[in-house]
Parts: sequence; structure tokens; C-alpha cells
Amino acid sequence: MFRKISPPSTPPLTLSIDGKSVTAERGETVASVMMRQADPSCRHTPVHGSSRAPFCMMGVCFDCLAIVDGASSTQTCLVPVAEGMCVERQLGRPKVAS
Repeated sequence: MFRKISPPSTPPLTLSIDGKSVTAERGETVASVMMRQADPSCRHTPVHGSSRAPFCMMGVCFDCLAIVDGASSTQTCLVPVAEGMCVERQLGRPKVAS
């Protein structure tokens, strides 16, 4: 559905989304990379299991929550990609660290 309109200006970074290797450009947010995937959803709601994908892209709506490097409920629209980053879709209720 979404794609980059210009070629990368820097060497690509590699991160993983649900265990799948994905390339991104330095300066992109995790949400923008996820929106280019076949399944752009970041999470499923805790009550009904409905898919949610990034919406506002500025940290207001919380539809882009995912697990980033082990931290659940991370607003992916506010997090720039980094080499080796591990992203997982948040399915249902977030896990709370004790």
C-alpha cells in the first residue's frame, strides 16, 4: 500500500519485524517501515482483537503501539529505526514487566 517515492540517500539499515528481516532508511520511524509491509498493522486491540495500524504519525492516537526491543506499548511513530532493532506486533494485552 505504501512505498518510498525516492531512492535511499544513505546505506540501508536492517531490522526485524516479527522475525523477518526488513530494510529501512536512517531517519525513518518504525511506524513508517511497518506501513510498507504486507500487513501494516502494529497491534491487535485487547478486547476484540481488531487490527490497528499507524494513524496520526505524531504520537497522539496510540494506534501504532508495538513491542520494540522488548519494550511493549512503544509508540512506533516516535521511534527512529536503528540497526538490528527487533520489532514485534503487539497482539492483545501488553505484557507487563514485574
